[in-house]
Amino acid sequence: MRQNARMAPKKPPRRTAERILDVTLALFNRFGEPNVSTTLISAELRISPGNLYYHYPAKDELINALFGRFERALDELLPAAGEVTDVEQAWLFFHMLFELVWQYRFLYRDLNDLLSKNRRLETHFQSVLRGKSRAVRQVLDGLAASGALAIEPEAADPTATAMVVVLSYWLSYEYVRDPRHALEPERAAEALGRGALHTLSLLLPYLEPASRAHLRTLAAAYTA
Repeated sequence: MRQNARMAPKKPPRRTAERILDVTLALFNRFGEPNVSTTLISAELRISPGNLYYHYPAKDELINALFGRFERALDELLPAAGEVTDVEQAWLFFHMLFELVWQYRFLYRDLNDLLSKNRRLETHFQSVLRGKSRAVRQVLDGLAASGALAIEPEAADPTATAMVVVLSYWLSYEYVRDPRHALEPERAAEALGRGALHTLSLLLPYLEPASRAHLRTLAAAYTA
């Protein structure tokens, strides 16, 4: 008996914990965080509530762990803003950013509610906003340096702020437009494309003619 026990392969220590997070993220995204209980998560995982509690003693700990994942992924993505020099690269960057937001869309659909209930999210989301703001300014600076954008300094900050607002609340807008279907997986491509387009459209008054035409070409291809 002891020999068999010694020979039994050991499971990676975080395997169950990561699986719990994967399933919880899928449920939060599908139904919204307020509508998902730990009982539902346990049932979906086919584990006991006690096993779930062992890894995550409170629902807030699940939310915080998922938010930590999101923060790490965002930190890896945002430096790419410094490499943007033309409209096509900007389109790709914002589309990738919206893809990440979509992956953790429960955070954005229920953002205000989550911030009011969770102190960690309340404080950490300020850092997320600052990171997005810096990245958007880098995009504007890169476009300006390449000659694709001509924007007055007094207009740059308000424009960057407006772009961050769209980035942060676009999925809420999509949800309000069509609560039953907007955040379903089959609608992802449309939602992400619209978000990237409307974010970049805020730059239309400041883009040089060739870049403005290129953005319209990208938009037309997306619409088609």
